[in-house]
Amino acid sequence: MQPFNTARLHFRPFLDSDAAGMFALDSDPAVHRYLGGIGGRLVTEFSQSLATIHFIRTQYTANGIGRWAVLLRETGEFMGWAGLKLVAGPMNGHHNFYDLGYRYQPQYWGQGYGYEAAQAWFDYGFQTLQLPRICAYADANNAGSRRILTKIGLQQGNEFVEDGTRCVWYEADNSSQKLPQQAFSSV
Repeated sequence: MQPFNTARLHFRPFLDSDAAGMFALDSDPAVHRYLGGIGGRLVTEFSQSLATIHFIRTQYTANGIGRWAVLLRETGEFMGWAGLKLVAGPMNGHHNFYDLGYRYQPQYWGQGYGYEAAQAWFDYGFQTLQLPRICAYADANNAGSRRILTKIGLQQGNEFVEDGTRCVWYEADNSSQKLPQQAFSSV
């Protein structure tokens, strides 16, 4: 996979140099408001962020996919991450599914970046990677993320509890998609 862009975002694999941005993201209690037990714990040491990046990079090799760094195209600032990852499961009774996710630092919330990233990865997963199905889940109380997942074309499924957090399941099947032209470009 090659780095790619949307109108305002640049996506690329994680680098060790992203550790400071990851630390800012994952040590912020506001970011963890709706993550509960589903999004990892608050980090307290820089080394934890670097270890997370190394773990994600092993997923690139093992699975050919994993979360990617998201940068603001205009400035190159680290905003957070987005992308697809292969989840062995079980989660909500599902095994070996591709999970779409995104996480941003609070200063980037409410500006449409979550939607832009989710739509790009949804399209990339079906158009470029030809994945058979894309899934996602969100804290049941996270109305913003739930709205994004529905807006990009995922269908709401059941509610379930994961690690003590009430979640809502979403999914879409590639065979049922009528996708527009790619909204992203390679760099």
